[in-house]
Amino acid sequence: MTRLGFVLASDSCIGCHACTVACKSEHDVPLGVNRTWLKYVETGTFPNTGRSFTVMRCNHCDDAPCMKICPTSALHRAENGVVDFNDNICIGCKACMNACPYDAIYINPETNTANKCNFCNHRVEVGLEPACVVVCPTHAIISGDLDDPTSEISKIVARDKVAVRAPEQGTAPKVFYRGVDQAALDPTRTRIANDGMIWTDTTKSHPTITPVMAEHSGNQVIGRTAYTTTHPLTWKSKVSGYLVTKAIAAGVMAIAALLVLLGHGDSATAAGVVPAIVAGVFTAITGVLLIADLKQPSRFLYILTKSNTESWLVRGAWILGAFATLVGLWGLLDLVGANSVLPWLSLPIVLLSAGVAGYTAFLFGQCEGRDLWQTPLLLPTLLAQAVVAGGSAYGLLDLVIDVPETRAIRITTLAALGVLTFLIGTEIVSHGSRSVELATLEMTRGAYAKQFWLGGVALGLVVPIVLLAVTLGASSPNTALTAVASATALVGLFAYEDAYVRAGQSVPLS
Repeated sequence: MTRLGFVLASDSCIGCHACTVACKSEHDVPLGVNRTWLKYVETGTFPNTGRSFTVMRCNHCDDAPCMKICPTSALHRAENGVVDFNDNICIGCKACMNACPYDAIYINPETNTANKCNFCNHRVEVGLEPACVVVCPTHAIISGDLDDPTSEISKIVARDKVAVRAPEQGTAPKVFYRGVDQAALDPTRTRIANDGMIWTDTTKSHPTITPVMAEHSGNQVIGRTAYTTTHPLTWKSKVSGYLVTKAIAAGVMAIAALLVLLGHGDSATAAGVVPAIVAGVFTAITGVLLIADLKQPSRFLYILTKSNTESWLVRGAWILGAFATLVGLWGLLDLVGANSVLPWLSLPIVLLSAGVAGYTAFLFGQCEGRDLWQTPLLLPTLLAQAVVAGGSAYGLLDLVIDVPETRAIRITTLAALGVLTFLIGTEIVSHGSRSVELATLEMTRGAYAKQFWLGGVALGLVVPIVLLAVTLGASSPNTALTAVASATALVGLFAYEDAYVRAGQSVPLS
């Protein structure tokens, strides 16, 4: 099988942008986005300074994370080893953008689908070279078959000192750099200076090492990025919100199932139809948020009809569908008076609730470009959040309905808050990589620090822990105080999730 790849000879590149222009012309790439682009990096101090030019693009990885996470296989591998894409089945979920460790994928503003370098596969398939190779005036871009030992590219890779971007990700990239400044390949070692870049105005869409990151990086930042492209934040408040809404749905049903097992199955309001309605509503909101975040929302059913079973977006949709079905059945059985069946559904409900709450840990795990999300602590964190969300929902329901076992629910919620405090504390002091350290800094000391500490920690953990402890220590239950604790816990949960989601995407990848 052919394995096409590139050698990008930075020692020959003159930074002329011919490759970028040829790529845009060949593929009608709109303004503001790029399949291929140049990055300028300046190192040293006057008068001993240097500027290197590095071509950035898709690495056509042998183990491509974008293909695994794509829910419809819109990103797929051609017979020649190229990672290609199909506009017709892309739903615009943007998961591939966070899965790619190289910032190579963008949303085409004209088609609202994910696009990237596809090796000019339409040219290669008829015996032509990619457009960028043809126009390069210094032969700094070499393409060919890496499995053919007689090809020029194979000889260069075997003979010369070459490097790849982000080798620690284990994606086996097929783009090799010769004569490159290592600072140009590691975006955490350079930053955009306060005076901006040459030929362009910097905006928030230019991710770079922020001042707080640089301050705590010691001598790791050794140069400045003088020119690059913009890469806007991919997932925002809709994704943060969906994490909270599905936690509420999962937590409410898990507690309802436990109430049934404790002998309260005849309580239609607290253990039957009411939690089913709450869970159903928040599951529906979860679905609305997920669909609204798609760039091609009309294609959302492709997740089910054109499924890539490796993707946790697909598996998550299956879990949410099964959960919604069982929740509907739970409420229906209670309405028709078949409460005796509910204990038999309790274990499946608890298992599916755990699945709804926890599957995002595996989805985020497929986002290999975002190291902050790769922690093994994410799964127990999501499960603890579901317990907090479910307990908080019951704390609010207690204002309008008669909830049994309120003390047990408060104790459970308080315990889950304690576990969550421990997990978050462990997370912010455990740095698995430099990228994790930088993202954590941005979350705890940078742009998202107020949201994290005041919202996620103070409002979401400290306040509800104190208030629940007070209610448990009182001689009689204080429903109003419990409701306040519940409301602050839910607001704080969103604040934390939003800071976490955004901080995970704050570290530049290119």
